[in-house]
Amino acid sequence: MPTVVLMDVSLSMTRPVSLDGSEEFQRKNLAVHGLNMLFEHMASNYRLEFTALMAFSSLWELLVPFTRDYNALQEALSNLEDYDKTCVESALHGVNNVVQQEWGNACPCQLQMTDGMDNLEELLRLSGGDGQIFTMEGPLCMKSVQAMFGRLIDHAYSPFHAVLHCGNLSSDVQVFPRPEPIIVDDEVDPMPRNVNTDLEIMGFIEIADIASPPVISRHLVLPIAVNKEVDEVGAGTAEELEEEPSSSQMAGKSPNFCVLLHGSLKVEGMVALVQLGPEWYGMLYSQADSKKKSNLMMSLFEPGSEPLPWLGKISHLGPISEAAENPYGEDDSKSPFPLQPPVKRSYAQNVTVWIKASGLQTDVQKILRNARKLPDKTQTFYKELNRLRKAALAFGFWELLKGVAELLERECTMLPDSAHPDAAFQLSHAAQQLKLASTGDSQYAAFDHNIVPMHTDFSS
Repeated sequence: MPTVVLMDVSLSMTRPVSLDGSEEFQRKNLAVHGLNMLFEHMASNYRLEFTALMAFSSLWELLVPFTRDYNALQEALSNLEDYDKTCVESALHGVNNVVQQEWGNACPCQLQMTDGMDNLEELLRLSGGDGQIFTMEGPLCMKSVQAMFGRLIDHAYSPFHAVLHCGNLSSDVQVFPRPEPIIVDDEVDPMPRNVNTDLEIMGFIEIADIASPPVISRHLVLPIAVNKEVDEVGAGTAEELEEEPSSSQMAGKSPNFCVLLHGSLKVEGMVALVQLGPEWYGMLYSQADSKKKSNLMMSLFEPGSEPLPWLGKISHLGPISEAAENPYGEDDSKSPFPLQPPVKRSYAQNVTVWIKASGLQTDVQKILRNARKLPDKTQTFYKELNRLRKAALAFGFWELLKGVAELLERECTMLPDSAHPDAAFQLSHAAQQLKLASTGDSQYAAFDHNIVPMHTDFSS
């Protein structure tokens, strides 16, 4: 999630702030001090974050475009100039332009504004409500500024450290960006689910078997040792910082399981299934950014025991060695996935769906056509009648049953003298059964019940 820092450089920010026993500061100096604190933290613990710096008064200006060079951001803060009045509306339009030009309109963004406004809460509400306002507690001083930015860092920029386990092997890793809590809507009492700090690899599976599964988020996984060595090297140039440190580039000479895992997944063309929490899983895989560089990535599945239906329950998967025979064949010519459902579904079944009135009219007319050809079409007549009856009961369409019953009674009264005697009996019987079903009585409105032809002396 990229960050935009919006700095107020209007004349109001030059107002003095008297600090006891020390020199006089401007409000702008306090804001710069807090932002330097934020940038130093991100340079040490959140270096993969892209950050942009904008200044605004009545107009806005992009001082530093999205970058990972925190030296450039701090240098721009030290060279701020003062302008005229504050106009937040113009500044927000500028943020919109800068973010959409760089990231598009689907990327969430952090925004920290250093001026105070009474309608900030209304702005958050209008933008969707996903946000938080940080204000200084106590007098306006360096200590209050540091405390406020400390709360911001803890909330949005604290690194997520975890331990990646695989049998007896383990590695300290940092997951970037920090995984957000997930709330499962279909639970009776939904509670936020957090990714565990102990990530357990359950097993490995072919990339072709897992295909392109639906995920809720993607994250970069780096060994902690990599980050320490990057810090020891120093800040580096802007060009160096723009390159993401891959898990294999900066591993150094000390053995690291995370680097071994990344290389193995890349060479073997496999993914690792990892448990994130109770009945919550994800996958680790190698993703190439270019021909020479790749990263170890982690994608999070939807919480649940069966996030990928074609694999079945994750807890039911096991090693190939425990199978009676190799599910992939002796020459890897087949695959056990996707799993076949225990009940074979037939997509050739006639499911009655009335999207338009014309569809319902067609089904009613089909029943009436067969009714006029009784008793020759007795079986077809009752088949179509029961199909309509089941659909009407499923939809709670009681009026339809009553209406069709009245149509059948009308057809019975309009039978010609040459009509077969059995036709009148069957029409009256069918109409009576539909009327009983339209009452909703469980004895006659059972979904699985079928209306059968009436047995008469004329029936064959």
